[in-house]
Amino acid sequence: MKELMLGNKAFARGLYEAGCSFVSSYPGTPSTEVTEEAVKYDEIYCEWAPNEKVAMEAAFGASLAGVRSYCGMKHVGLNVAADPLYTMSYTGVNGGVVICVADDAGMHSSQNEQDSRHHAIASKVPMLEPSDSAETLSFVKLAYDLSEEYDTPVIVKMCTRVAHSQSVVETSERAQIAKKPYEKNIPKNVMMPGNAIKRHPFVEERTEKLRKLSETASFNRVEMRDAATTGKHIGIITCSTTYQYVREAFGNTVSVLKLGMVNPLPVDLIKDFASKVDTVIVAEELDPIIENHCRALGINVYGKDVLPICGEFSQNLLKKYLSPIVTGEEYKGEDVSAIEDAIPNRPPVMCAGCPHRGLFYTLSKNKCTVLGDIGCYTLGAVAPLSAMDMTLCMGASVSAIHGFNKAGGGENEGKTVAVIGDSTFMHSGMTGLANIAYNQSDSTVIILDNSITGMTGHQQNPTTGLNIKGDPAGKIDLEALCRSMGFERVRVVDPYDLKACDDAIKEELAVKAPSVIISRRPCALLKNVKHNPPLRVNRDKCVGCKSCMKIGCPAISMKDGKAHIDNTLCVGCGICEQLCPVGAFESCQKEA
Repeated sequence: MKELMLGNKAFARGLYEAGCSFVSSYPGTPSTEVTEEAVKYDEIYCEWAPNEKVAMEAAFGASLAGVRSYCGMKHVGLNVAADPLYTMSYTGVNGGVVICVADDAGMHSSQNEQDSRHHAIASKVPMLEPSDSAETLSFVKLAYDLSEEYDTPVIVKMCTRVAHSQSVVETSERAQIAKKPYEKNIPKNVMMPGNAIKRHPFVEERTEKLRKLSETASFNRVEMRDAATTGKHIGIITCSTTYQYVREAFGNTVSVLKLGMVNPLPVDLIKDFASKVDTVIVAEELDPIIENHCRALGINVYGKDVLPICGEFSQNLLKKYLSPIVTGEEYKGEDVSAIEDAIPNRPPVMCAGCPHRGLFYTLSKNKCTVLGDIGCYTLGAVAPLSAMDMTLCMGASVSAIHGFNKAGGGENEGKTVAVIGDSTFMHSGMTGLANIAYNQSDSTVIILDNSITGMTGHQQNPTTGLNIKGDPAGKIDLEALCRSMGFERVRVVDPYDLKACDDAIKEELAVKAPSVIISRRPCALLKNVKHNPPLRVNRDKCVGCKSCMKIGCPAISMKDGKAHIDNTLCVGCGICEQLCPVGAFESCQKEA
């Protein structure tokens, strides 16, 4: 049956059809929907893991038990999971293991523009890279076959455009894969030095076998044009979504070597292709990995000398930079770097009623130095709150405040806090907190507990008491956890209560001891959260002082010199009411 599918949905369908039985992932845009779609198949056990390292290790354990397993993450998540990945390359697998890593060129929702092909090369693990939804489904099934045939985990690399675009796929039935028996094998599975050193040659031999496969396998294909149609025969080597852009930009005026396996790369196939064309161009997003491989083979190519190393590609971008080579003429079409109409800036902002807003307002008011973390609360850095001084990676806020305070903190000593979300804390904040308790820095850590993983679209986590299907699950008590780690000062505040937040922050910063503040209020967008009636402004009382504008709530604006509330956005949190010096905010009872 043919169906229009999102790339991530096609990935999940591939897991189903390939007979995958175990899925463990940590949500990360643009990879999240793979697991959210996989959980819809009753034949596949699915879970959200606390972090990507745990997810990969769980997938390895399931493989060891003899079933086909999967773990998924975004590109920065692969950094977290690199430790097990590099050694899994040595151990190999029992049941097949497929790893999804979704890169985010253009940084639509990421803190860097990392190219995950480097991890595949460094770990010596094969990597497939589909260019549309149909290839995604077929490559996932192929990845399991390769995994079990070559005794290796296999990475399938997605990108934002393939993950979040739709194309037609043809579905088929689920393969019935027998569970492989577990057999104790210490030399293969126990990676102490004496065993590991014997496994390294196996990895090198496997890489060479896979390279030979890449020379003839159908996932790497050549699309030759008729060289007589123009005076110059151009050949473009490309992969992933850039293949689509090449075809849309230049149609059949160029020959294409489309690479589906990007590690290991073929040698003879590339040399043969280059020998049949006059000019070779390598079109790849981010780093020049294919380009450098070609140059190492002695092939003269155009690459990052004409194409940008930063950001996403597009049809127009390729036309702009490659037309002088392909057609001999400058591209006269749309300027890819300019927009014809002036469009006002619309910076991202925390939602109306966001429980983090009151806490960040209080931190800003107290002129605190705030070491931040990864999550929707990173938007606390945006004006008018501007209440964030640092964001590095998941969990770094807690570790960094310890170092900051141990180093003295300069003029900010005694006014510095770390903020971290509940899901991020479970991901990688606990070890940093243990360091504070163990090495005793006078650090105040604020856990922003909004009862969900908000940034990636409301996934459950170990503090919510629900599993990926919404069923009851183990629930971690944050207060008890922090106390068990050695914190005597642990307190909970409601971020809608500005006075309570102010008192808590001032008191904990004044005490020379490690402390934890839990700012607890569910995300305003959760379906089970019941809101108060929206507020309205009494225009007779409002003096236009703009005190309410200091919190940057999107429901509040100024209209004819007076504050105005959009009651379609307001959730009645009451923070603006607490800020108004003249009591101009009133409850607006909902109409019957």
